[in-house]
Amino acid sequence: QVQLVESGGGLVQAGDSLRLSCAASDRTFSSNAVAWFRQAPGKEREFVATISRSQVRYYLVSVKGRFTISRDNAKNTVYLEMNSLKPEDTAVYYCAGGYSSGDYSQQGSYHYWGQGSQVTVSS
Repeated sequence: QVQLVESGGGLVQAGDSLRLSCAASDRTFSSNAVAWFRQAPGKEREFVATISRSQVRYYLVSVKGRFTISRDNAKNTVYLEMNSLKPEDTAVYYCAGGYSSGDYSQQGSYHYWGQGSQVTVSS
């Protein structure tokens, strides 16, 4: 079972930036698409961004232009650069790997998950 370890969350003010990292324990992580999801208090987990093995990226509309997903396959790591953060970005952020098939934005398309990293944006 591949383990994903996230880091980089924290408390920031609106307009600030953060970078999340997700390191995988196995190099197979780099063979498939990976993604970031988030879950705000009282809300369902939602898709944020995904990047394919060939570097094709898709984003949630509300973060497009502010967030950038990237990957370093040599390090088995995926990143989420978050700029111009807003209070509505406050959530626990999860990385997901082991994509098999189906819609990239659906949780069920991924087989393993990180433990979550809290991002809190104050106004």
